[in-house]
Amino acid sequence: MKDFDFVCVFAHTNPLLVSHVANLLESVGIPVERRNMTLSGASGELPPVECEPEVWVAPHNRARAEALIRETEKDEARPGWVCPGCGEALEGVFDRCWNCGRDRS
Repeated sequence: MKDFDFVCVFAHTNPLLVSHVANLLESVGIPVERRNMTLSGASGELPPVECEPEVWVAPHNRARAEALIRETEKDEARPGWVCPGCGEALEGVFDRCWNCGRDRS
């Protein structure tokens, strides 16, 4: 496919986060193209926004990909909680206590 056959759905300065998003989309069957993954060294010679790692998808997958990215960002922003079973402090992304296995209430 040609460049214009794809659209950018995610860009960030952190290539690990970009890879995480790409892996998330691929895990649900959305083919992705990763771009600029090693271009950070050119920042300064090129405009920084042109060097950000990006995730691109086919136009017909755009809405689904953007919805999944928004849902993931929302889940990661959940507040932390304390397990009612053992008192372990847990981050908001977890729905089950790693220590005792009790579900988040």
